[in-house]
Amino acid sequence: MPPRSYQLLLLLLVELACVAVAASSEDERYAACAAANRTDAAPLRADRLTVILTGYSERRLPLLRAIAGAYAAHPLVLAVVVLWCNPSTPDRRLLLLRGGSGFPPHVTVRRAASASLNARFLPRPSDVRTAAVAVADDDVLPDAAALSFAFATWQQQQQHQHHQQAAGPLVGFFPRSHHLDLSRGRWAYTAAQPGRYSMVLTKLMLLDADLLRTYSCSPELAAARAVVDRERNCEDILMNFVAAEASGAGPVLVEADGGVRDWGDPRNDASAGEGQRGGVRDVGLSATGGLGHWEKRGRCITEFHRLLGRMPLRYSYGKAVQATAGEQGLCSKGGRLVRCDHE
Repeated sequence: MPPRSYQLLLLLLVELACVAVAASSEDERYAACAAANRTDAAPLRADRLTVILTGYSERRLPLLRAIAGAYAAHPLVLAVVVLWCNPSTPDRRLLLLRGGSGFPPHVTVRRAASASLNARFLPRPSDVRTAAVAVADDDVLPDAAALSFAFATWQQQQQHQHHQQAAGPLVGFFPRSHHLDLSRGRWAYTAAQPGRYSMVLTKLMLLDADLLRTYSCSPELAAARAVVDRERNCEDILMNFVAAEASGAGPVLVEADGGVRDWGDPRNDASAGEGQRGGVRDVGLSATGGLGHWEKRGRCITEFHRLLGRMPLRYSYGKAVQATAGEQGLCSKGGRLVRCDHE
């Protein structure tokens, strides 16, 4: 086959694949929104949270099982949902995962209709019975105390928003930012700037369950969701847009004792062992995209702004820190300035 014809065939196949993904994800979205709009739904519990883990790579399954089990054992977690987004995984493989040799009890495995990243934010009334939802990657696990503190921070933010009858801001551990690149006439996606940030990542974020319905069911966001499908990226950026618009506030960054273990970070030591990690770093989007990944996400911000006709992202300038440090006053002891409560 001539090279030109071969290229055209490849483009056609890619386009057909994108159309198929869009069609199946749209059917799934319509069904989820219809279920979420029912008026006979039970009230959502405010004292617990639901964790939604997104899985795709079968190489990560040992780690995913361990992470799901750790979440399920947390006293504040009511349910754990593993959303399996790899359409090529055989049904029999998923049946094994749902059985006794797969995930621990109290972990539900759901197969997404497509590999669309929008599926992460579908309203799932049969699975989500809590007002708080933690959306997380399959290679990240917070310390138990860190998750408890993040949930307490989310609850506090909800109380602040209650009188406005609005959803609270996102709460997360991994900050990012944006700024206007005047030389190029577009928005740029960046790491958190010194002293400020405007987004948190879906590596691990806590959000109001109502935001799932807004993200997935709002007709105004249809074109933006199509961008996510086209780019296979940027769903977390769009959720930051949605949350900032709903709350009128920027996200809240959490810093807690114990921190968050991130197996997917490319800065991990390749020889560190931990056999259950098993090639995790080779799978994630951000780990392999390099500068192109950051450029793409900057284009997403620019396109979301254009499609919505406004820029809802808000900067945040502080963070919630677990209060275990004691007094902050400094005293001179032994010729050095140290905490006054330090013996």
